[in-house]
Amino acid sequence: MLIQRLKEKLSQPRPVWEKNLIVLWFGTFMAGIGFSLVMPFMSLYIDTLGNFSSQALNLWSGLAFSATFLVTTLISPWWGRLADQKGRKLMLLRASLGMAVVISLMGLVTNVYQLVGLRLLQGVFSGYVSNATALVATGTPKARSGQVLGTLATGAVTGQLLGPLLGGLTATAFGYRTTFFITGTILFIVFILSLLFVHEEFTPVEKEALQPASAILKELKYPKVVLGMFITTMIIQASNNSISPIISLYIRQLLGGHGNVTLVSGIIASIPGIATLIAAPRMGRLGDRIGSERILAAGLILAIFVYLPMAFVTNVWQLGVLRFLIGVSDACLLPAVNSLITKYSPHHAAGRIFSYNQSFQATGNVFGPMIGSSISSFFGYRGVFISTSFLVLLNYLLVRKNTADIRRHRQNNENTGN
Repeated sequence: MLIQRLKEKLSQPRPVWEKNLIVLWFGTFMAGIGFSLVMPFMSLYIDTLGNFSSQALNLWSGLAFSATFLVTTLISPWWGRLADQKGRKLMLLRASLGMAVVISLMGLVTNVYQLVGLRLLQGVFSGYVSNATALVATGTPKARSGQVLGTLATGAVTGQLLGPLLGGLTATAFGYRTTFFITGTILFIVFILSLLFVHEEFTPVEKEALQPASAILKELKYPKVVLGMFITTMIIQASNNSISPIISLYIRQLLGGHGNVTLVSGIIASIPGIATLIAAPRMGRLGDRIGSERILAAGLILAIFVYLPMAFVTNVWQLGVLRFLIGVSDACLLPAVNSLITKYSPHHAAGRIFSYNQSFQATGNVFGPMIGSSISSFFGYRGVFISTSFLVLLNYLLVRKNTADIRRHRQNNENTGN
């Protein structure tokens, strides 16, 4: 039914890049969910696989969480090189089918070693989002890139933010193991949709003909912009994930130990996804008009002034409003980063460029929770929000420095009327 409806929609007269966007938005949304839906019950699932002390359970939960992102950090550049050589669609099929099989197998494990092993293997099959971004970026008119990449980014970001809520609801209704099977089935549908409906005009490149990374770096008109965006991506992810280990505990504290902490935590965790879904295309369109670097800077400023008051809220409704504003900030950040990378990178190396960015993104996913856990141990939950605000401030200063050349160039054009 879903494939038939999508086929009817795609049969309408549309440019190829627009048809790709429709399919890949759904694909990145499901990939985001696939990476995040297990977070609400990972520790609980591990606890069913053996008799663990509290300390051992925390250790295995941390390993299971970080394993995927650690492997993603290491292997993404290799997949990116292969994407530039063989095509991005092939990488989409590899990632979606691999994730479908691996996540389904997680529902069959009998011990924690098998689970951690599959989480490591899940990292090997990463790359759906980065290759979807590269494929859309290289096929979209540059004048529309901000809006289109902003729309695409809502898929992955919203999937990652809604994943914990959907995972918690599905696990409650059907059990932990069935949740893995359902997710694997949906990812297999993503594989079928990508196979049938994603079109890429790509001429395979011989391995010897690929430019080395050093040559690509020399080809960049504004290397500080592209390399700076990698660091910016890492800090964005670290900032967003620094509160992940403590958000439920903070909500329990705000509720005074009363109420359904699990349900409220899922709602509060998902609110930014709703805001991002609404705001990202609009911010991307605005970035095409006034400059993506300005949208990025504005998003970081907003985040600074939103994270800080989170440390001083007195009830969950105040926290929910601030989390909505963080979603608006997120709508400014990663889409603007992707747009800047697209505009100032050679298209023939897009696979590698976006895979490098994914490596930095995964690194942020690893270090963010570690930062949050460490800060909360010394300064309490409220200290995490204050430290995150300072981390975003550091990111803002780096962005201002790294985009100085393009801001100067844009200002000169505006002054001369070009």
